[in-house]
Amino acid sequence: MTVREQSQTIERLTLSPYAALSEESCGRRRPEQQDDLRTCYQRDRDRILHCKSFRRLKQKTQVFLSPEGDHYRTRLTHTLEVSQIARTIARSLRLNEDLTEAIALGHDLGHTPYGHAGERALNRLCPGGFTHYRQSLRVVDFLEKDGKGLNLSWEVRNGIITHTKGAWARTLEGCAVRYADQIAFLNHDIEDAVSAGVLNAAALPAGATRILGTTKSARITTMITDLVAHSQEGTMRFSPEVEDAYHILKDFMYSTVYVDKEAKREEKKVDKMIAELYERLCADPSLMPNFYMQIAYHEGIDRAVVDYISGMSDEYATRLFEDLFVPKKWHVL
Repeated sequence: MTVREQSQTIERLTLSPYAALSEESCGRRRPEQQDDLRTCYQRDRDRILHCKSFRRLKQKTQVFLSPEGDHYRTRLTHTLEVSQIARTIARSLRLNEDLTEAIALGHDLGHTPYGHAGERALNRLCPGGFTHYRQSLRVVDFLEKDGKGLNLSWEVRNGIITHTKGAWARTLEGCAVRYADQIAFLNHDIEDAVSAGVLNAAALPAGATRILGTTKSARITTMITDLVAHSQEGTMRFSPEVEDAYHILKDFMYSTVYVDKEAKREEKKVDKMIAELYERLCADPSLMPNFYMQIAYHEGIDRAVVDYISGMSDEYATRLFEDLFVPKKWHVL
């Protein structure tokens, strides 16, 4: 018996009847020989962790554009926090922790530079619109490894595409990541906003903090504990009380921090920068690397330009904009 087969036996004996067993996976788009050591979900997790798109998350905005300071979240640290929360939920409910971790690590791979400001800009420019969750699936299916993709399991791909809007995932592990994403971003955005001086913690709605807690740690603990306590028989949910408190806090953040003039004043520049890059690259696709030129040939220039821009880090997008639009000094020898 291989190590993988031993792991699959442990899954059968220890996981919930509602967990997604690796040996029952719907498989990959391209069949592959099984690994002797790792289950299919462990392999998916490792492929995501080692891919280029994952590394670029370290220089992509979470909420505040290029904040000064070492302790503000980036898209990478957000992803790691989502993974930790999702794994805690999965372990508490005896779900498949490997599948949960793979979905969590891959859920934002298609996110744009400059966070949701970049996403909104591309959505206005791209024929048919743009969403980061659809782009995340395109990244793992095609863009990674020079067009080969990561060839992930169906369950991981399903969890990625359903992690934020629309239909819920077909697995409880995917649902756990969706809840973890909500828990993580709301609470770490509050902490970052307080650190930035954009928000006074005392201003948080009393109706929400009375139920969820007055600190980040307390709120996260309350939400996870409540979710685990009220998730049963193949369903996942908050209690009505915690659900209401969550929405009160979320609505508060969207009406204050996420529209704060001081915190968001730089986002107007993002619209212009993304639009200028988009128009210039569409007009001259030869400015893109050869891989994206091939996409332009097979799928159209718009598709290639969106793939190129959405994959950029904040720094790379800024540097490319400067190279294309900012005059360089002339040095006389």
